[in-house]
Amino acid sequence: MAALAGGIVALVLGIILIIVWWAYFIKALMAGVPILLILGGALAAYLGFEEVKDKRAAGTAENTSSNLKHEVETLKEELKELKAEKKAPEKTEEGTDN
Repeated sequence: MAALAGGIVALVLGIILIIVWWAYFIKALMAGVPILLILGGALAAYLGFEEVKDKRAAGTAENTSSNLKHEVETLKEELKELKAEKKAPEKTEEGTDN
């Protein structure tokens, strides 16, 4: 209940003071808006730059991933061939021993 009463008092006092100090309020806006625009623009530029860097890194990672997948497939095929070659001579040796 105290928070409600305090909120209502602050609201009424704020409305009264903005009317009484309207000129100072406008001056504060005139001083604050350019600063907010500069800081907001700098933040937006920084975030845009980071996004571009992330996209470049993702593209490089995608290419690297693609290359690695191709290399893994090639190595799997080579391993299968080596296993097949290893099994083939064993069968021929067994056949010659008999």
